[in-house]
Amino acid sequence: MFIKIAMLVVFFGVMIGVGIYCKRHATDVNGFVLGGRNVGPWLTAFAYGTSYFSAVIFVGYAGKFGWAFGVAATWIGIANALLGSLLAWVVLGRRTRVMTRHLDSATMPQFFGERFGSNPLKVFASVIIFIFLIPYTASLYSGLSRLFEMAFPVRYEVCVIVMAVLTGIYVIAGGYMATAINDFIQGIVMLVGIVAVVIAVLNTNGGFIGSLNKLAEVNDATVSKTPGIFASFFGPDPMGLLGVMILTSLGTWGLPQMVQKFYAIKSEKSISKGTVISTVFATVVAGGCYFLGGFGRIFATSEEVAAGGFDSIVPNMLKDLSPVLIAVVIVLVLSASMSTLSSLVLTSSSTLTLDFILPLKKKEMKEKTQLITMRSLIVVFVAVSAVIAILQYKNPASIGFIADLMGISWGALAGAFLAPFLYGLYWKRVTKVACFVNFIFSSVFMSLVQFCKGIFPTFFQSPVNAGAFCMLFGMILVPIVSIFTKAPEKEKVEEIFACYDQKVVVSAKDSIGQE
Repeated sequence: MFIKIAMLVVFFGVMIGVGIYCKRHATDVNGFVLGGRNVGPWLTAFAYGTSYFSAVIFVGYAGKFGWAFGVAATWIGIANALLGSLLAWVVLGRRTRVMTRHLDSATMPQFFGERFGSNPLKVFASVIIFIFLIPYTASLYSGLSRLFEMAFPVRYEVCVIVMAVLTGIYVIAGGYMATAINDFIQGIVMLVGIVAVVIAVLNTNGGFIGSLNKLAEVNDATVSKTPGIFASFFGPDPMGLLGVMILTSLGTWGLPQMVQKFYAIKSEKSISKGTVISTVFATVVAGGCYFLGGFGRIFATSEEVAAGGFDSIVPNMLKDLSPVLIAVVIVLVLSASMSTLSSLVLTSSSTLTLDFILPLKKKEMKEKTQLITMRSLIVVFVAVSAVIAILQYKNPASIGFIADLMGISWGALAGAFLAPFLYGLYWKRVTKVACFVNFIFSSVFMSLVQFCKGIFPTFFQSPVNAGAFCMLFGMILVPIVSIFTKAPEKEKVEEIFACYDQKVVVSAKDSIGQE
């Protein structure tokens, strides 16, 4: 117990210290929200990765999808690395940085407002972000409940409050730069922790081969009659696996807390290095989490899962580890949760202030007032999500498992924003009407999935499948609506896209140039 408490005290002390240190970077809106657009590759890549992977992945998704797909769940982690990290940086990184600076936009709603010349579009996007980030944030706290019950004689409500307060302190004090530096520290903990935990857990059953052989002996006739299916290459449900891969990988392309990391990139070199760093980070963390979860069936029975839910699977795998390793796991999950939480609350508060409250104010809001408003909203957002997390813990049947909460949030946000954002960066013909239609479709569809499941076929009753559908359907819906609606003014669009044609001077090592 001394080891666990000591590691937590050191961890929290470092987080608060970084927040106080970074206070000098958060004296204006640009510094508070984007770190002055001067963040290097390591901080940006780790901020992207730690915002991507949280306790939701480690406890919720790894447990649920490892149980459903067996060791084939590892494909989800691979897809997260290649599609959710590598390709996202390649396709979005440079263009996002160039256009958002040209439009002087600090948030995703601001981008939509400036890119499509529509203040209502900006306000609508900010409302969607605020509403659907709340269940995601609540799910972060929920991922800690089982682990803290296992490791500490402390009430879960106390853990949630402590985590919320400490995260709020360093985000309010240091803004984006504090979250970026803390994300880097937390990312190191996650990398080391997941490798140590995977090795330790597998060694309890004779290492990788021994664990795989034991998993091959597991049979569940309700899932598949094929012997050894949970140790197979694609598992018992390849199509279901594909849906999860799409939601958790392609979804990052439309999540505001992820895309805004590209706004703050310092230089071209930062993009190149950040792409590699982010991909390696995702491979280790996501690949490790889903790989570990794939062996859940040799640590828990169907009866135990029926009684405790999918969120109990990973804690069951860890309960017999040494005290030092359990302490590492606690800090690992705290790191994953607090890094994502800080990103979410900063995104939500800045969006509400700059894109909702500011446009509605008749008088100009001073920069100091904007900062005070953002910091106040961080307190509100943290408090609301903490209350929901406590309610979910006390009554999980009515609010849903961790994976469901995250699926609703990701599906609505990425479904609403992915296609308009991507087309907005690359295609001049996309219209604001198409954006409105896509916003309405995804937010309404995911709300109905949550509150009126009975009206949908079985496939869409899963938030994961519904979210993946919203993202893919948006890629078709936006161009169709754009073609049949009035084209944007050519002069304005040409002026916006002129940022990509701007001539820049580079060194010979970056380009051989032309004769």
